[in-house]
Amino acid sequence: MPPADVLGQPTSVDDEEAIAQEQADIEETKSKLAEVDAAIDKIDEALPTVRDLDASDKEMDELADLAKNTFTDLIDLSMNVEPRFSGPILQSASMLLGHAITARMAKMDKKLKMVDLQLKKARLDQQAEKNNAGQSTAIEGKGMVVKKLINNTKT
Repeated sequence: MPPADVLGQPTSVDDEEAIAQEQADIEETKSKLAEVDAAIDKIDEALPTVRDLDASDKEMDELADLAKNTFTDLIDLSMNVEPRFSGPILQSASMLLGHAITARMAKMDKKLKMVDLQLKKARLDQQAEKNNAGQSTAIEGKGMVVKKLINNTKT
């Protein structure tokens, strides 16, 4: 009979190799996670560098809030006029609500495009690092001085 597993000790050489392999896999996974964390940190550092993002967001928020407030005012107005005149008022209110939604969507689209561009830039930077890893940036060559003699003779 094989010896009993006492206090979690391996019972054979195969178990020891399996444990060593698992530990190597764990270390490899940790190193990959560290690389991914570094890449995410790099992207996070790049995000705040975009200028005027907050100012544009504030303007879009103000436009959306103004459109919603005016929408509410127009709904109240349409309830206080004769039914035959409320149609165009409600139509205008509907258009204002559409503008509020459009302003919010434009704000979100802008943020998503900025993040997408930064991710593309990070990907290109990473590819450039991989391509230049084995190459030096200096161009190897041999320099020579060449003199050109101009023969100014009369014929």
